[in-house]
Amino acid sequence: MTPRARGAAVKAGVVPVSPLGELARTARIVVCCGSGGVGKTSTAAAMALWAAEAGRRTCVLTIDPARRLAQALGLDLLSNAPRPVRLKGMAAGPGSLDAMMLDMRRTFDEVIERYARDPDQADRILANRFYQRLSSTLAGTQEYMAMEKLYELHESQRYDLLVVDTPPTRSALDFLDAPENLNELLDARAFRLLIAPAQRIGRGYLRGLNLATTAMTKMVRRVTGSELLAEVGEFFAAFEGMYDGFKERAGLVYDQLKHPSTAFVVVATPEEAALREAAYFAGRLAADRMPLGALVVNRIHQAGPVPPVPAAARARLAGAGADGRLLADLLELHDGLETLAAAEQRRVRELLDSVPNLGVAQVPMLPDDVHDVEGLRRLGGHLFA
Repeated sequence: MTPRARGAAVKAGVVPVSPLGELARTARIVVCCGSGGVGKTSTAAAMALWAAEAGRRTCVLTIDPARRLAQALGLDLLSNAPRPVRLKGMAAGPGSLDAMMLDMRRTFDEVIERYARDPDQADRILANRFYQRLSSTLAGTQEYMAMEKLYELHESQRYDLLVVDTPPTRSALDFLDAPENLNELLDARAFRLLIAPAQRIGRGYLRGLNLATTAMTKMVRRVTGSELLAEVGEFFAAFEGMYDGFKERAGLVYDQLKHPSTAFVVVATPEEAALREAAYFAGRLAADRMPLGALVVNRIHQAGPVPPVPAAARARLAGAGADGRLLADLLELHDGLETLAAAEQRRVRELLDSVPNLGVAQVPMLPDDVHDVEGLRRLGGHLFA
């Protein structure tokens, strides 16, 4: 059944809607989050594809530099602007799919140009070497710019649904914490100490001042690895007056993330560490009053039914020649698979017990990697079953 046909059947009450299917049909923003290596990119792409084929104007935004999303969608390259995806086998209708990959530096440049008082202020900041380092390497910049781009696309009203593939970070919480941390850095009082003398005396003051042993210098070195204190002072002097714009925008983005039309989809694997982090992240979303939409557990092991074989019969098989030993070994392997599958289901139930009323989609261990549109459709068949 195609997504569009399934949507019609759902509306008619013929089939129940899955948790992810409901989000794909009604949400305006879906944020796929979780620790690295759990399948966020594939999940986001499959969800965007399903929504587009169900008739929604959809855009999927990835922050994954490995370009797996572009390859899966049959594109050579994604850019910082949405690019149409031509889908074979997609019926004519209102649905469409665009895709983009965040260019962190370009997005930061656009933010500077947006909030600068005039072109001269923007030019001074963009040419500053400290800014160039900050915009490319500082921890949290990527997540902040992802939120900026997300809000920009949302405000454009071009799409019915935006699906975000969050960065492959060590911790899923980085996506929520990084923007606030970056704002605190840009507004740090220690850095404001650089602005006053730079404005009052000029660049020569910083050249002549021995800051090698100050706590502020150590902080600058720790955060940026830069020795260019004069450039740092000039950057924050040029940045003066732009803090409020950054903070206001961050507030608007957070308000949108808390809106009922937004949903966070936590992606995990059945490993204990991944599920533990998923549970912690779900708790953090609840504490911040952000809408938790569903849990996706990828790479679930499944064991098909096998009639019970008594121990005595297995012993006879083991001593009945090569074929018998092979069958006995297969039965033993199946026992191990059953034990593994049961342990995974137990861990998933424990997570669901800690987060009541959370919809879950379980995706079995697939025979091959998802690397094209047909693979995304097969993945979607499990996500939206």
